[in-house]
Amino acid sequence: MIYQTIDQLKRSITGVLTIDGEDVIVSDKKRLRDTLIDDLVYSAVFSPDSAVKTSARWLIRRAGARLGCMASSIQALYEAMGSGAVSGFTVPAINLRGITYHSSQAIFRAAMKADVGPVIFEIARSEIGYTDQRPSEYTAVITAAAIKTGYTAPLFLQGDHFQVNAKKYSDAPDTEIQALKSLIREAIEAGFYNIDIDASTTADLSKPTIREQQEVNYTITADITTLIRQTEPAGVTVSIGGEIGEIGNKNTTAEEFIAFMDGYLEKLREEGKGLKGISKISIQTGTTHGGVPLPDGSIAEAKIDFAVLEEISRVAKSRYGLSGAVQHGASTLPDEAFDRFPGTQTSEIHLATGFQNIIYDSPHFPADLRDRIYAYINTDLKGEKKGSDTNEQFIYKTRKKGFGHFKQATWNLTPDVLEAIGEELEGKLSFLFDRLKLSGTRGIMDRFVKQVDVPLEIPQALKK
Repeated sequence: MIYQTIDQLKRSITGVLTIDGEDVIVSDKKRLRDTLIDDLVYSAVFSPDSAVKTSARWLIRRAGARLGCMASSIQALYEAMGSGAVSGFTVPAINLRGITYHSSQAIFRAAMKADVGPVIFEIARSEIGYTDQRPSEYTAVITAAAIKTGYTAPLFLQGDHFQVNAKKYSDAPDTEIQALKSLIREAIEAGFYNIDIDASTTADLSKPTIREQQEVNYTITADITTLIRQTEPAGVTVSIGGEIGEIGNKNTTAEEFIAFMDGYLEKLREEGKGLKGISKISIQTGTTHGGVPLPDGSIAEAKIDFAVLEEISRVAKSRYGLSGAVQHGASTLPDEAFDRFPGTQTSEIHLATGFQNIIYDSPHFPADLRDRIYAYINTDLKGEKKGSDTNEQFIYKTRKKGFGHFKQATWNLTPDVLEAIGEELEGKLSFLFDRLKLSGTRGIMDRFVKQVDVPLEIPQALKK
């Protein structure tokens, strides 16, 4: 059910959730998980009434807090990785572009089955638009999925590639930086206590020295770090990532990383005494987001420079106390690549397109809906097609943009279809968790990460 009015929403929660001042009491956990949470999350996403959406999101997040699953920062665990107190596994950061409520349930089921600790749910600045998922919605949906599955652990929500658009920055730098800062404030308010700053697009490799090449990058990263420290709620230290070596371009070197970090730390000291810096560094090692599609639509095999990952992770830990290097564009790699990440001390890998592909290519995904999505891409998005692309290459590169336009249609797939796709996703996740050495890490995570219950202002509509 999708609630149309506030009165309808209030009636529905009777006997299950009780509004108690500025908070919520969960009166009936079973009814919440069995039925009400589904109606709340669908209303939080699809209700035509904005007050209903806002109220449903607040109810979900407060109910989650009462049940032990709330937005958290992974900072303390990454500090432990940086000091050497913890090692031996790689944290997955997963971008959910479509059917997010059902896809995230598959992640939680796989995590609970193997006693997995840290898993990050993220969305990139670009994805927010074409998947039609603002931060407040994304947080509510992930929290609802945790409630549905009975998952009780920290929820790591991350702003992935909160990126400086190079062209917009060149045309109007102040406007572009202010737009990025506005998004970061919105994300932190929504519970995104993990933010990846990506100013790698501003590096200028034509400059004579490596330090000069990275100067704009590290200066912007330090400036935005300061904003985050000024914005983060009391008791929370947002985990921040930096980036060098724009994904899809030349591989990063240790010299570039050191030049970036030394410049960044100098700028951060100028911004304010004692400001905590980044906890990880994203680098380029040979991958491209989504993989490189061949003319027939299949994906070319990527060759990762694991030596670069290992070297920069080692320097990041020993010289700067960071958790290590981050690998982007990993979900389309061959299966045999994944067990190498823990061995190279890679702290985090980002996974997106592979899960999107499981959904679209599932034998259970309705052919008629897939055809409608592809027709939309070929008609409404045809201007994005490069002249050298075959239609198969164009569809592969662009079908991620079908999730936003067809969001309600995909969420409304029949229960048997959603369950079957969920099982496929869960199987893949179980494989990845095993290869990334995450089985049995729940206790490690709990030892370092303590959940902080950040107050949320009750929506006006629920005060009446």
